[in-house]
Amino acid sequence: MGIELNSKEPIYLQIIAYMKKKIVSGELKGGERILSVRECASEIKVNPNTIQKVYSELENQGLIYTQRGIGKFVTEDEEKITALRKELFNETIDKFIEDSKALGFKKESILAIISERYKEGENE
Repeated sequence: MGIELNSKEPIYLQIIAYMKKKIVSGELKGGERILSVRECASEIKVNPNTIQKVYSELENQGLIYTQRGIGKFVTEDEEKITALRKELFNETIDKFIEDSKALGFKKESILAIISERYKEGENE
């Protein structure tokens, strides 16, 4: 499944973050059936109760839904997926700004460096 678990954060939160990234990246597409609790637990090598907690949280957030007797599926609500993408991006930016400030960079320097790096990326 490609998830690396660490001890800094509870496992279920790490798996939720991983699943959210797969949804916003399109790796898990809207309407796509996801692994059963047992299949997912076996693949990640965690307790099925952990995956049940993950799926319950994702369902509470409206990112997956259950069709009785068939399985669990990724939401097809593009607005919800777009909102999640923006939320994850904002979290990334907030962490970046915090880390940059800790390194002693000021707003103007951060923006100049980003602009320069962005231009370099366009040339590749």
